[in-house]
Parts: sequence; structure tokens; C-alpha cells
Amino acid sequence: MTTADAIRVERPTTSSKLFAHTRWDAVPAAAGLFHLAYFLGLFFLYPHAPLWVMLILGFIYSLMVNANINGVGHNFIHNPFFRSKLLNRLFGIMESIASCFSQTYYNAAHMQHHKGNSDRQDEHGQTVDWLSIYRHGHDGEAENPWSYVFLSLFRGDVGAVRTELRKRNNGDLFWGNLELAAFATTLFVMFLFNWRYVIFYFLPFWYLGHCFSYLNGYYRHYGANPDKPIAWGVSSYGKIYNWLFFYNGYHAEHHFRPKVHWTKMEAFRQSITDLQKQEGVRTIKRAHMLGFLDPDLPKRKAGGSPVTANMPLACRDEPTG
Repeated sequence: MTTADAIRVERPTTSSKLFAHTRWDAVPAAAGLFHLAYFLGLFFLYPHAPLWVMLILGFIYSLMVNANINGVGHNFIHNPFFRSKLLNRLFGIMESIASCFSQTYYNAAHMQHHKGNSDRQDEHGQTVDWLSIYRHGHDGEAENPWSYVFLSLFRGDVGAVRTELRKRNNGDLFWGNLELAAFATTLFVMFLFNWRYVIFYFLPFWYLGHCFSYLNGYYRHYGANPDKPIAWGVSSYGKIYNWLFFYNGYHAEHHFRPKVHWTKMEAFRQSITDLQKQEGVRTIKRAHMLGFLDPDLPKRKAGGSPVTANMPLACRDEPTG
């Protein structure tokens, strides 16, 4: 199989006047709507349900934040669901309220992630990827997973994201700020009605959800090869996991070709399997959030990355826009 054969990507098409790529995108769109309903439902249920019920529902919300960011929101970045630009903007606002962060700001940070692909530090100690697991590491090593998981939410550079959005000159900065205002206003109204709910119940579970997301992100790149496009990510192929996360478990494949639609990911993987084996792409059996339980987890060693070999680049990545 030639490299040209390996990078051929089949794009879904549809005659739908609503959906841009395929009617199957109704599924992640519905999942996003369900998340919003669940988020609002927690607020109204809180005064009436027993504490043990609310604790279970809060933990489920944390898992939903993780799944939404890495499933619905992630696919929406690479392949916006709708033909209408306005409908995509409105869906972004809905996503922002459901997960309580800006979908458009997430877009900018995620595109930066694809520019660097969890790259190692340069000679000045910087990384292109703001989310790189090497960004706060030492001696060329990936950062400790638990500091990455629990601190990453507080490390975001809002100013850098705004600068990136302003460069686009397409209204993204306005819509991103509108998303921030939308979820902040929602939380403020909730606070006025029940401040205990927001401070002592919602915010801890919201933070936990983002920690789960960063835990996912860490093990989607730990043990990968930042110097080889086809091995930029680590993949996990569990069926249920990938159904829930809309095939973001195919993470090596996703970084190799970010515009592959989630409905085409299995077929794309089959088309490059031989090349992946040849280039040593890392895979794990568990969902990425449980990557720390992987029996073949590479050891973290001072003075080097967990990748055991540096091999030449296989091929170039496609644009991620």
C-alpha cells in the first residue's frame, strides 16, 4: 500500500437541507440537546431529590461534560453539523451553556492543539500546542498525569485564545464572547435563586468533568510519537466507548487526518492499518480515561519521552480548519 492510498479520505455527502455532511449528525446534535436538558434539570431537581440521588446525578453530569467536550463538541469543531452558519452559531451557544465554557474558545484552543500535536518543548521551553502533555514537563519528559489533570483547567491563557480568534476576522471573537456571556448569565441566575446549589454542588461536579476531559486528553497522547504524524495520537477501539464519544477513541487516526468524519473513522482505520503497524502506532485496550490502568503503559523516565524510538516522518498532515 502506498502513502497516497493510505491518506485517501472518503467524505460523507447528503442531500439534507439541514445537515452539512450526513443525517447521522442528528445523533450528536441530539446528545448535545440532552446534555443541556440534563444541566437545567439538575437545578430544578436539587431542592426536591435526596442527597444520594443528587450525588449520583452530579457524577453522571461530570461524565457527560467529558463526553460532550470530547465527543459532540469535538466533532462539531472539525465538521460543523449544519448547513446554516446561524444554526451552527446557535448550537455553539447551546453547547457552551450545557458544558459551561465557550465552544468557540474551545475551537481556537483545539486548533492550536492540532498545530502542535502534543509537541515536545523547543529550545526555549515552549510548545506550539497549548495543551501538550510536555508543556509543563521537565527534561524532555511528559508532565505527571495528575498535575496535568487537576491543574490544566486553570492554565488556559484567555488572552492568547482571544488573539487567535481576532486573527480569524470572521466573527468568532464576538460569538465566543457571546457564549461566555450566555453560560455566565445562566449560572448567575441560578446563583440568585440558589447560591448553595451553584457553589457547593454544581461547580465541584463541573470541575470534575473537566478533569475527566484532561485525563482523556493525557492518555490520548502519552506514549505517542510527537515526531511522526501517523503516530501523533494513541488509539482505543472499544465499541461502547467510541459510540459514546463519537469515535474520538480513534485518536491516532484523527490526528493523522483531522477532517475524517466520525461515521467514516472505522473505514479510514482499516485503510491505514498496515501502515500503522509498520510505523508503530500505539493502541490501548481501555478507554483513554482509564489509560493509567494500561498494563503496557510506558515508563516515565527522566531525560526523555516515553517513546522508545524516533522514526522518520511518514507523511504530512492535512489542514485542520
